[in-house]
Amino acid sequence: MSKTTRLITSLGIVVAAAGLAYAPTPGLERTVTVVSGTELQEPLQALEAQFEQAHPDIKLDLKFQGSRDIVNNYLDDNNDFDPTVIIPANGELLEELGDRWQAQEGSDPFYDAPQPIAKTMLVGIAWSERGAVLFPNSRFDWQRVEAALTAGTWGDFGGASNWGSFDLVITDPARSNSGQLALSLWSQDELGGGALTANKLTDPDVQNLFGLVKRSVYQPPRSTDVLLQEFIARGPNDADVAIVYESIALHRWEQSATTQGKPYQIYYLDPTIETISTAAIVTRDVNRATADAARTFLEFLTAPEQQEVFVQFGFRPAAQNLDLQTVTNSPWADNIPGAQTTPPSTTTATPDQQTLAEVIRLWQRAN
Repeated sequence: MSKTTRLITSLGIVVAAAGLAYAPTPGLERTVTVVSGTELQEPLQALEAQFEQAHPDIKLDLKFQGSRDIVNNYLDDNNDFDPTVIIPANGELLEELGDRWQAQEGSDPFYDAPQPIAKTMLVGIAWSERGAVLFPNSRFDWQRVEAALTAGTWGDFGGASNWGSFDLVITDPARSNSGQLALSLWSQDELGGGALTANKLTDPDVQNLFGLVKRSVYQPPRSTDVLLQEFIARGPNDADVAIVYESIALHRWEQSATTQGKPYQIYYLDPTIETISTAAIVTRDVNRATADAARTFLEFLTAPEQQEVFVQFGFRPAAQNLDLQTVTNSPWADNIPGAQTTPPSTTTATPDQQTLAEVIRLWQRAN
């Protein structure tokens, strides 16, 4: 055998060995089951194939639930699968899960500290004609919404009589983070501002407000994405105003223009609540090898390239200082009515666990 032939043969053996070293080993593929709030469904699905192509030894199994359901289903072991990573709509829900897990099990619920993935905030949306009547100064006003609910019909509130009833849409506060936060902000406004506490929710005006909203909102959806799709499909006269996340309002805006022939407008709440979708690797039935694969996935999500994908779906980056208007296909460059890169509102802290639990209790008891 010539020296050249031996060299080619040796190189072939080296290349083959390297290929075997880096190729997925049969039987050693790891599956990371991710349970996320529905608000992240589309960006995570868009990134799934890209991640699996870059990491062929790791398979993703994406599941989507309302954020409150994520916590309760995990703690009560009600899923028919074993989660690896959970990503509810805000980090406070993970704090609640951690506290309840410690009380039940006396062990650490997570492998690592929870990690921010993307953020957004609560906003109002309204069809342009309705919004012009409801918010004549172009600023969201809880008192005006309450007055419209009390009036019951647009004709009794200064709108056209053929607009019919005034229809507000929020998610089910017993199952969805956005519904809980909407009622929290509304209660805070009803009480004249200041931090909301569980004790303040005993105020008769707040309890009357909960009753009014529950009587007025018919079959609230379980998640914000479902809510907005229903809002767009129903259109004016069946759905006039909704409280949603800015991210999904931006992402679905073009769909509203296509479906209804005219788009809705975004109204920033003042104050609003910023929510940070936060991921945690859980410990129950998750071995260290799978946890390492989950860490790889979370590192992927927080890299600049993937953070730009979240921006394209209307989220604000959690870990990178990106220019929202210069990201390719950014909705902030689409001149969406009301949308602003720097909202004209202040943010308030998410209420503590005790207060949110009282919000849920009041909603369930309201009539």
